[in-house]
Amino acid sequence: MPATANVNEQVRTALDWLKRNGTKAGLESLARYGVRPKKAFGVSVSNIQVLAKRLGRNHDLATALWKTGWYEARMLASYVDDPKRVTSQQLDSWCRDFDNWGICDTACFVLFDRTPHAWDKVKLWYRSRQEFIKRAAFALLWGLTVHDKISGNDPFIGGLELIERGATDERHFVKKSVNMALRAIGKRNAELNAAALSVAKRLATSDNASAQWIGKDAVRELQSASVVRSLKKA
Repeated sequence: MPATANVNEQVRTALDWLKRNGTKAGLESLARYGVRPKKAFGVSVSNIQVLAKRLGRNHDLATALWKTGWYEARMLASYVDDPKRVTSQQLDSWCRDFDNWGICDTACFVLFDRTPHAWDKVKLWYRSRQEFIKRAAFALLWGLTVHDKISGNDPFIGGLELIERGATDERHFVKKSVNMALRAIGKRNAELNAAALSVAKRLATSDNASAQWIGKDAVRELQSASVVRSLKKA
């Protein structure tokens, strides 16, 4: 059987499984959290992860699943794709398809941040005027604070500069991701905590409402007893 035919069959099987496991309650849950994709079955993330484990890593399947346009199929694609085979062009293409925070954050946190192109995309996407592409830049930066085990502090210091520039964007899904990235960098280690706190305190005194909210919220967490204890143990 040709490889393409095999992938097409896998896609049909996966879509059938997702359809059977979708529920009205699942769709209502998505809507409750502000995720309203054009095409969705209402499958929980935990069930998507179950199917992903069965399928294993498969770049060609992930590409085909993404093309279906179904929300859960794209979530599944993020889990099964092989980061080593993901190209820079693919990241840009998938990012342009983001239409809600759920797929944006999942793709960035389980796939994009494991590719060799991640840091380049942070620097590129933060300039975008499109809400979910700009969110992706900071969601990706947030993911890198957890999954980049090689880089030193310098790239994250650079990330703080991007955060300060992006903090005045008052769109809900952008400012939330800027806030997440700032807090995440500040929890990576003591040196970055100090640098992130410095940025957060400047933002907290800003005349811009978005920047002020981001800064105050980050200061509150980064100075919290739990974060201080965690950094002392590191």
